[in-house]
Amino acid sequence: MDPVVFAAVLFAAACHAGWNAVIKFGLEPFATATLIAVGSAVAALPLVFVVGFPVPASWPWLAASIVVHTAYFTGLTEAYRTGDFGQVYPIARGTAPLLTAAGSVLLLGEPLGALAWAGIGTLAGGVIMMSLRGGSGFARIDPRAVGFALFTAVTIAGYSLTDGTGARVSGDAHAYTAAIFIGNGIAMVVFALIRRGPGIVTDMVPYWRSGLIGGTLSLVSYWIAIWAMTVAPIAIVAALRETSVLFGAAIAVVILKEPLRAIRVAAAVMIVTGLTLIRLQ
Repeated sequence: MDPVVFAAVLFAAACHAGWNAVIKFGLEPFATATLIAVGSAVAALPLVFVVGFPVPASWPWLAASIVVHTAYFTGLTEAYRTGDFGQVYPIARGTAPLLTAAGSVLLLGEPLGALAWAGIGTLAGGVIMMSLRGGSGFARIDPRAVGFALFTAVTIAGYSLTDGTGARVSGDAHAYTAAIFIGNGIAMVVFALIRRGPGIVTDMVPYWRSGLIGGTLSLVSYWIAIWAMTVAPIAIVAALRETSVLFGAAIAVVILKEPLRAIRVAAAVMIVTGLTLIRLQ
């Protein structure tokens, strides 16, 4: 894999971990997801005046992506509502690369070599291992939360394949990215008003600065990923994005002073091993 693309996607993963750390404030999960979607749309709006809109051929992919992203936010927030963030998030993000890889081969016909499969599998295993806390902690996770986490993994694979293909069809990853974030923001506001009523707006207003910062980081993270999927296999890019869990663990240990457990060290080793295999592909 090209070293520039490889480094760029790792930077995107760090941004992804960053916006997840930024949004740990008092809002409940669905309101938080809506606020981030709005913040991303606001950050993306000026880009339209620079990059314009994507070609009409990519609009069906945009529409499909907006639907899948709405399902993603719904599944993720329900998973957070019923389960623990530290376990739900890695399950969702760890399963997604395997589903994306299978989809890219079966649906898009993108070939993956043995090293790529080994790297994706090892990385995904390390990401899932990040959810383990030793002892019986994992056994206590709510089965309903696991179900929502796995549903979220399906939607992650869905929007990765959709946006990777849509950006390629558009011929301009930057225009496609701006359009997708604006579309997602509008869709989430409409969905939130239908689901929760105008009161959700009042809840979000005090946190608008954090929403804008988190939304901007989210935009940068996925913007890089969408561009990378136009120049590299979608499955590889999707897998590399999930190293955000590793960056998130580093933030938790270094900044939040959480204990460095042996299970996290082992998971980190697996993730780095997976990265190495992917880089050698």
